Amino acid sequence: MALRAAIIPVTPFEQNCALLWDDVTMEGVVVDPGGDVPRILDVLKKQGIALKRILITHGHMDHAGGADELREVTGAPVEGPHLADKMLLDNLSKQAAAYGLPPARDRTPDRWLEEGEVVQIGAESFAVLHCPGHAPGHVVFVNEALRLAIVGDVLFRGSIGRTDFPYGDHAALIAAIHEKLLPLGDDMQFICGHGPGSDFGTERRQNPFLADEA
Repeated sequence: MALRAAIIPVTPFEQNCALLWDDVTMEGVVVDPGGDVPRILDVLKKQGIALKRILITHGHMDHAGGADELREVTGAPVEGPHLADKMLLDNLSKQAAAYGLPPARDRTPDRWLEEGEVVQIGAESFAVLHCPGHAPGHVVFVNEALRLAIVGDVLFRGSIGRTDFPYGDHAALIAAIHEKLLPLGDDMQFICGHGPGSDFGTERRQNPFLADEA
């Protein structure tokens, strides 16, 4: 497999900023650069990776707060999330201020993403799934051949994304997990927005938030 991945923890929320790159072409993407952009740039430089795009799963500041700064420095376009998260991206600066975090720049992506579209990571194509609930415009990136999904804050090892925001929707989140993610197969591994990853089979069997629905 030519595609490689590394996790760069960013922000006080220890958000998993994911770096994925083709180790033949050394072209890569950064997923969810929530902050600490100098740290991200340092890893890119040390690995010798040419950044081709910046992907955003959803509009929370710990996932998108550094996107505009990273775009400005590298020239890489920002893609995602779904348009339904525009209200969050338009208020990244307010989100950061509310949590006492360093200033974040409001950002309109260069490309909004819809379910059914694909994004390129090196030579690999990742399908876009719209999985609302934690955030209205949350998207997930899936490559079935590699058995890899990047799920943001939809699903965690032993947990699921918060839905206690005014725009949260628990039923929609559970539906997205059961109707869009779990059918991809038990052996599908995932990188999530916080904490260690897992696979869909383990979560289907053991995740307490999914047990009643299994």
